[in-house]
Amino acid sequence: MTVTLDVKGLNCPLPVLRTQKRMRDLPPGETLRILATDPGAPRDIAAYCEAQGHELLASSQENEIFTIEIRRRD
Repeated sequence: MTVTLDVKGLNCPLPVLRTQKRMRDLPPGETLRILATDPGAPRDIAAYCEAQGHELLASSQENEIFTIEIRRRD
């Protein structure tokens, strides 16, 4: 199951803070799709994943929207 977190319009550090909060509620192995407009969000969320042991599955940009998919560690 993939859960979507919409943090469009929020600037640093809110996208990563909201991601962190949402990840706490996800069961291990579940996927979170983050939609963001902050250009620093992909870098910040990748660093968060590395620090916490979550898996960065994908990161892409279409127009002004960044889509980042991460899987909660087991």
